[in-house]
Formats: sequence, structure tokens, C-alpha cells
Amino acid sequence: MDDYQLLVDLHKRAERQGPGGGTETRKAIDLAMLDPSAPLKVADIGCGTGASTIQLARSLNAKITAIDFLPDFIEVLKGNAENQGLINRINPLVCSMENLQFDDEEYDVIWSEGAIYNIGFEKGINDWRRFLKPGGLLVVSEITWITSDRPFEIQKYWQAEYPEIDTASSKINILEKSGYSPVAYFVLPEHCWLENYYRPMQSSFTEFLARHSYSEKAQTIVDAENKEIALYEKYRAHYSYGVYVARKLG
Repeated sequence: MDDYQLLVDLHKRAERQGPGGGTETRKAIDLAMLDPSAPLKVADIGCGTGASTIQLARSLNAKITAIDFLPDFIEVLKGNAENQGLINRINPLVCSMENLQFDDEEYDVIWSEGAIYNIGFEKGINDWRRFLKPGGLLVVSEITWITSDRPFEIQKYWQAEYPEIDTASSKINILEKSGYSPVAYFVLPEHCWLENYYRPMQSSFTEFLARHSYSEKAQTIVDAENKEIALYEKYRAHYSYGVYVARKLG
């Protein structure tokens, strides 16, 4: 099994593939002023195993297209949606976020939690804009500096991992230049990282290593995840995910 398949195996068993929370998804819904009774059409791009998708389906009267390029994640989402009686509201779709075959102005809302980094923030909001109806809403979470400066160690780490990391003011400026009007912004609290994402991941490491016979490749993945967790615990005052809500102009 190669490194990529090992990563999929580690994360597909988790409720979340990145920081977030049901309370925070509902907060974003409220800040976007989405009418829970309106018949909306929503695209959840980079949905993973569907934590945000399930919350959207519970909270809104919406038909949700849930997109992820990993079939393993989509299969888990299908099972979760069926178990919770929500599959009639969700259309799971295996597809790359760089090759979306949607119609222009098809969606009322484009949602993406913890996933736009795969394509890049600026490219993502520009590529996806055409799929939104005029006045439609974009809701994305994006790794964000929450202080004006930070220690060199964490600056170097995240610049290597994701060069587009920046402050909220810079991200909002990109939104404004890309044909959006900012509506709201908030920062994910620490429990979205620790209790909701990192601690469950850490508790899965022993079983993950055993499934893969304590191979060197599996141990390397665990070591990399532990490094990221340690850096967050040390430098969490300097970065988080920012949740950006913006309306398409025109």
C-alpha cells in the first residue's frame, strides 16, 4: 500500500478529515442568513466523509451535491446518510474539485470546509464562482494567520505545507477582487482542532499501525501527524481555520 492509500485508510474512519464542528457549521449557516425552509441547491465541495454535509442536510431544506475525489470517503458518507435517513437530500458524487461538471449559476450555496487548500483559495473561489447564482453564497474555511506576526518555526512549517496561508484581511481582499461581497468571518475555536480532529486521530494511531503491520511507511505518516499536532499545541495562538462567508456580486 502506498503512502496515499495509507493516508486514506487513516482518515476515512474518522468523523472529520480536518478541524471543524457541528456548532460551527450551524453558526456559518446562521451568519449566511440561510432560510431553513427555502428550497436551496447546495454544493459541498471536498466533503470528505460528510460531517458538514450531514449537518447541512439536517439544518436546511436543501438538495446537497456532496463532492469528493476519494471513493472511499464517498462510500462512508453514503452509509452515514442512509443510517440517518438523509440520503434523499444528498447526492454523493466522486469528482475532482478541479473538474466540476456543473451548469453555470446552478447553485444557491457553495460550501467547502477545510478543503479549498487542495486547489488553492484564490483559484477555488474564482473557478467556483460561475456555478453560483447571482447573489449566491460562498462559505469556505481556510487556514489563516490570526496574528500579524508569528515565530519562525511555525511560519516556515506552514509556508512549506501551504504557501497561500495568510491573514484574514488578505483573504477578504482576494474575495473582494474576485467578485464577492464579504458577509461574515469567524475563527474556529481550539476544540475544533483538538477535541474534534486531533484527539480522535491520535486515538486511532495504534489500530492504524497494527492494520499495516507497523510498517515504516505507516509509522512515517503517524510521525508527520504527531508533528503537526505538536506544532498546533505550541503555536495555536497564531493560526486557525477562518470561516469566510461571501455573496456573489452581479
